[in-house]
Amino acid sequence: MRIGKRTRPRQLNLIIKGSSHNHWRDPYHIMLTVNWPIFFGLIAVCYLTINIVFALLYLAGGNCIENARPGAFFDVFFFSVQTMASIGYGAMYPVTSYANVIVTIEALVGLMALAMATGLMFARFSRPTARVIFSRRAVIAPHNGVTTLMFRTANERDNRILEAQLRVSLLRNEVTLEGESMRRFYDMKLLRSQTPSFGLTWTVMHPIDESSPLYGETPESLAEMEATLIITLVGIDETVSQTIHSRHSYTASEILWDRRFVDMFHSKSDGSRIIDYSHFHDVK
Repeated sequence: MRIGKRTRPRQLNLIIKGSSHNHWRDPYHIMLTVNWPIFFGLIAVCYLTINIVFALLYLAGGNCIENARPGAFFDVFFFSVQTMASIGYGAMYPVTSYANVIVTIEALVGLMALAMATGLMFARFSRPTARVIFSRRAVIAPHNGVTTLMFRTANERDNRILEAQLRVSLLRNEVTLEGESMRRFYDMKLLRSQTPSFGLTWTVMHPIDESSPLYGETPESLAEMEATLIITLVGIDETVSQTIHSRHSYTASEILWDRRFVDMFHSKSDGSRIIDYSHFHDVK
């Protein structure tokens, strides 16, 4: 099932200062979360860097590699590649104690690097991910006589998400009585916040009544307080039986007032029903 172009979850437009946290201090998390081209690029950079370092060590040992031209960097570089990969063509080999020590160290480093790269690949493939898409816009319109916030979500995979639970929160700027500015979260009550089996689409609804944090608000007031809807979905992938999650957000400009979603369901003359995903994002 292909609904439309997927978008990455929006990142916070925030500059952090004065924090001791360094993103690069957590390389394992980086290697798990970067996309595949960057992942393979980082693996290639590490591989080349290790071989360049050992090639320089071989050069520092003088003529310690048989059949390598004196001072030829590429000769010792490719010897390093052969050593790390345990290829051993036999044309070049160490002839001094210094070179044998470096070869021993490189063989150990190569073994550990291969194990780490294999572990990272396995961790990336085994990490459960959700292919859940959300409508590009949320809408506010009457539903059963009550003004209601609505948006759509759908499972792009052909399997089902079991025990799916969805939560919506409103994040907005507020000023306290003491004049302090802060960002506050408000939980939003949904007509249905969970479903035992999420396989097709789900129109999420939040009634805007007296208990709603959106009660009495307007498009202008939401924009002024920089309001954002934060959506999180958690469930169990029935194929791998592991917990998966997805998240999305809508800014004030992405909430359309007095608009409705185009109906995706149509009935045929024989009584069967058709669901048309080409109208998933359409509003009227």
